[in-house]
Amino acid sequence: MHNPPRILIVDDNEMNRDILVTRLATQGYELTQAADGEEALAAAKEQLPDLILLDVMMPKIDGIEVCRRLKGDPNLPFMPIILVTAKAASSDVVTGLEAGADEYLTKPVDQMSLVARVKSVLRIKELHDQVTAQAADLAAWNKTLEKRVEEQLNEIERMNRLQRFLSPQIAKLILSAGDDRVLESHRRAITVVFCDLRGFTAFSELTEPEEVMSVMHEYHSVLGSIIHKYEGTVERFAGDAIMVFFNDPLPCPDPNLRAAQMAIEMRDQVGQLLVKWRKHGYELGFGVGIAHGYATLGRIGFEGRYDYGAVGTVVNLAARLCADAKDGQILIEGKVHSAIESSSSTEPAGELTLKGIHRPVRVFNVCAMVPAPA
Repeated sequence: MHNPPRILIVDDNEMNRDILVTRLATQGYELTQAADGEEALAAAKEQLPDLILLDVMMPKIDGIEVCRRLKGDPNLPFMPIILVTAKAASSDVVTGLEAGADEYLTKPVDQMSLVARVKSVLRIKELHDQVTAQAADLAAWNKTLEKRVEEQLNEIERMNRLQRFLSPQIAKLILSAGDDRVLESHRRAITVVFCDLRGFTAFSELTEPEEVMSVMHEYHSVLGSIIHKYEGTVERFAGDAIMVFFNDPLPCPDPNLRAAQMAIEMRDQVGQLLVKWRKHGYELGFGVGIAHGYATLGRIGFEGRYDYGAVGTVVNLAARLCADAKDGQILIEGKVHSAIESSSSTEPAGELTLKGIHRPVRVFNVCAMVPAPA
C-alpha cells in the first residue's frame, strides 16, 4: 500500500471528479483521475492505486465492465473498487458486486459517507496487503526451511556413509571441510593393521551360531571403540578379521606409533575377553600384523554400496604377518620397527617366508610401549 494511499477517481463528468477530489483532498490522499473506462484500465495497470472510485455510466467501457476486467486480471494486485452510481436499485447494486466491486456509493455523494467508506475500504486494502506480505514471507521461510532440511539430510547421509569406514572425528572433519574428494583414488604411504582371532574357524564349526554371534558382538564392540579412539580407518570386517589403516584419508604425523599403540590396547582388551570366553570353553586367541608402505586408496564398490579400500603389497604383508602371529603376538616388519623402536619394547621374531612376498621378511614382536622420558 502506498504512503499516502493512492486513489484513482474515474468519471466521464469532470465536475463529478472535481467534487470527489475536493472532498478527499483534505484527507491527505494521493489523487489521480481518469475520464472514461479505457483510461481507467490503463491508469489502474500503470499506477496500481490502493482504491478506485469508479463511475458506472460511462462511454466506451462502462464501470461494470471495467470492474470485471480489473478483478479478472491475475497479474494485478488486489485493488478495491467503490462503485459510484446514480442507479441505486438493488438489482444494479447486485450486478456491481457480482462484477467484483467491494463497495458502492450513490449519487449525489454524501461527504461523510464518502470519507467513511473510503477509510473503511482502505483499511481492508491495508489488511489484505499485510496478509499477502505475511504469506509471501511464510512461503519464503518454508522454502528456506525445506532447503535447510534437505541440506541437513544430505549431511546426515554423507556422515553415515563416511562413518561406515572412518572414525567419527575424521568423518566430521571431512564434512566440516565440505569436500570429500579425499575419498577419490590416490596413492599414499599408509600403516596397515590386520587382526583376527586364533582358532576362530574351529570355534565357529563346533559352536552354536547364536553363541558365535554373541562372541563376535563383544569382540567387535571392544575393537570398534579402540579404533575410533585412535582415529583409524576401517577397511573391512570379515568375520573375526579386521583391517585398519592410518595416514589416510587424512594424514597423521605418527601412523606407525599410533598403529602400535592401538594394537597393544586391542591385545589388552581382547585378552580380558579371552579369559571370560575360556570359562565358557571357547579356546580362542588374538594376533595382529602391522606393515607400512605405499598403497592405492579410494572408494570401491557400486552405486548404493561403496566401501573405502586400499590396494598394494603393504596390505598383503600386514595380512600375512597377522596370519603368522601366535596368540598375543603383534608382528611388525622392519619399517614399522624403525619408526617405533625408540618408543617401544620389541623382540626379534626371525625371518619369515610369507605367501605372496618374494623375499624373507625380518619381523619383530611388539611387547609394550615405553613411556616417554619426563
